[in-house]
Amino acid sequence: MAEVIIVRDQEEAGSIAASLVVEQLQRKPDTVLGLATGSTPLSTYAALAATIRDMGLDVSQVRGFALDEYLGVPPEHPQSYRSVITSEVVVPLGLTPSLIHTPRGFGTGVQASGDEYESAILAAGGIDIQILGIGTNGHVGFNEPGSSLASTTRIKALAAQTRADNARFFGSPGDVPTHCVTQGLGTIQRARQLVLLAFGPAKASAVAAALDGPVSASVPGSIVQLHPRATVIVDEEAAALLQHADYHRMARAGVAGLGLG
Repeated sequence: MAEVIIVRDQEEAGSIAASLVVEQLQRKPDTVLGLATGSTPLSTYAALAATIRDMGLDVSQVRGFALDEYLGVPPEHPQSYRSVITSEVVVPLGLTPSLIHTPRGFGTGVQASGDEYESAILAAGGIDIQILGIGTNGHVGFNEPGSSLASTTRIKALAAQTRADNARFFGSPGDVPTHCVTQGLGTIQRARQLVLLAFGPAKASAVAAALDGPVSASVPGSIVQLHPRATVIVDEEAAALLQHADYHRMARAGVAGLGLG
């Protein structure tokens, strides 16, 4: 069972998630981070940037791999994940830009970008800690329902619901790309540690299906049940449909009471 932490708000979630990343950075200065985009991880990146600054951590050797990239969107486009990662992660955290990677979704030979990205991750020694969000339909990365649990980085079509959810980042729903390059569920599972975050009532059904339902390609986020070191951090609204919410609260309180958390 994944460790499930139910928090008051996104700021508390960001603080906890950032502390997990900092622990990893202190153990390994050239840590390989798996980086999610969207609104969900923003509080984590903000807390992490503040902690790096306050502690004076040297993050010049930290490497990173984004989960995904839109297909057909040039890297300089403001909504490309290359641009988003740069503005929301690389600059605030003070990372070395050349060590942070996104899948190649634009240009000639893009069909080979999935294999290229897999090779780059393996050459870096694998991802040490992967930050994840979960979509309202249960996707992680851009692995839509029906994705193979063993899948690797590849080109995928975006579901209509995912495109609708992401329309707020574009001028109109019609501007949202229809395809992407995404790390696969098998790729994500190879990370040594997973930290999945979810906030708000719109994520409650997906969170419950991922944690309480069967492990299934129909709910890609359910792969956290299979991982030996997965932490799920959710607010009360996202936890509203969890069958074992009281257990998770009790377990967390017990750890805190023992001085272990």
